[in-house]
Amino acid sequence: MYDYKTILGIVAVAIGLISYVPYYRDILRGSTKPHPFSWFSFALMMGITFFAQVFTGAGAGAWVTGISAVAVLGIALLSLSKGDKEVTIFDWICFSGAVLGIILWRATNDPLVAVIIVVIADTIAFMPTFRKAYIRPKEETMSLFVLSAAKYVVSLLALSTFSATTALFPAVLVASNLALVLLLIVRRRQLAPSRGV
Repeated sequence: MYDYKTILGIVAVAIGLISYVPYYRDILRGSTKPHPFSWFSFALMMGITFFAQVFTGAGAGAWVTGISAVAVLGIALLSLSKGDKEVTIFDWICFSGAVLGIILWRATNDPLVAVIIVVIADTIAFMPTFRKAYIRPKEETMSLFVLSAAKYVVSLLALSTFSATTALFPAVLVASNLALVLLLIVRRRQLAPSRGV
């Protein structure tokens, strides 16, 4: 018999896998255009966080981070041919900030410091996606971000060891994903054609 944290870990992974199906579908159809800088940064930082979580005893709560790292790497690779081709100075600054965060992470052996740096770098890496979502909100599949927030809530509940090292990254991802969902909702309403009388 499984304990409840294992069950929650499995549920988080299932939500995670389901969340990527429409996103991959929409990328292949051409209706979603992921920003390559964001997605490559996400893949790298999720991989780093997964290992930091495992190293500090996160247990089943870390599974979704590992699965997501692989899925996000696939999105990053697809973004090279099917993603957003508009790369601005702002995007380069954000990408450079994310890479700097990774370099700083390598300079420390402390898993908590690594996770804090990754959270900052991940937040910076999210900015090109926020910028693109603000300008072209129809080019993002909102369900991915709704389900991503949900999977990280479940993963927080599944953590075997609840500490800043194990919980900070998924907690920030809940907030980031919900913020992007809110932005998409607001911008889609603002850009919707007005209905005349």
